[in-house]
Amino acid sequence: MLSLITAATLVTSVFAGAIVSDPKNPPHHSENGQTGYNDCKNYPDSPNSMCQNVWINDIDDWCLWAPPSKDTIGNTERYEVSWCTKAGHGTRLIPPGTLTGVHYQWTEKFVQITGTGKFTQMNIPAGDDGGELDPHGADGNGNPIGGLVLSNIGGKTFQFKEWTQFISDDEFCIRACYDGPDSWKWCNHIYDVMGCYWNMPANYNSGSFDQCNADLPAQAMGEYKLKNGATSTWHQGVNPTPGPQQPPKSSSCHAQKTITAASYGKATPKPTTTKKATTTTKKTTTKKKTTTKKAAATHKVKRSHDE
Repeated sequence: MLSLITAATLVTSVFAGAIVSDPKNPPHHSENGQTGYNDCKNYPDSPNSMCQNVWINDIDDWCLWAPPSKDTIGNTERYEVSWCTKAGHGTRLIPPGTLTGVHYQWTEKFVQITGTGKFTQMNIPAGDDGGELDPHGADGNGNPIGGLVLSNIGGKTFQFKEWTQFISDDEFCIRACYDGPDSWKWCNHIYDVMGCYWNMPANYNSGSFDQCNADLPAQAMGEYKLKNGATSTWHQGVNPTPGPQQPPKSSSCHAQKTITAASYGKATPKPTTTKKATTTTKKTTTKKKTTTKKAAATHKVKRSHDE
């Protein structure tokens, strides 16, 4: 029988990491210790960009965190930069041929993108099992420090304060949750050795690209219904390890052949960065754990430096 802890005893996380008052005009820095910047519209798209804003708008306009130079996710999680499918965000652009399958889902609680790719073209070394990125690092700053997830869904720029992403050399998943009293649990970051398939059950097929509406999963990651109807929560490391939730049902799907890669403009100078932070943020009491590529039950676990 699974070893579970009732939801009533679960210590929830609070909003932490970089939070800005005006997502449409973020400051140069949003957290102390940040290596990149957030006022990205002041810079051109560039292969040297140090922009740390990820955008999630639709299947043709979204971004991922990846290293600024070739290194493992575990070594670079504190200073990842943004790589986007669309030009105009002042970021690095995902190279042509990188994405081999993308599945965009919208639910009432979150937006989620899953898929496969050749992420060695985004500075992730071949064979790297990757890891998790989220706004709740061990010191209260995000992974990456100063990382913002922004969106224009609905026509108004806003910030997703709770989000989580896994990426390795050949697969990825990212989920961004709308603000609400339970947004923390739909974007929970405590299962960082469990990987994409366990945290975000969905379509990961290569060779196809689609955008769908989706039902809300029956339970958030790590939650399970007991026979008496109560909801209980599994904690990472407690044996036995349960399987993932069932993928939610999709509807109103629109398929397309691919995602057209954006191109850099003629002017791609290396931006100037500074270490000075313009804002500080609230610290979290939730401790960041280790990272891995896929489900620990079936794949090798690689641990990062911030355990």
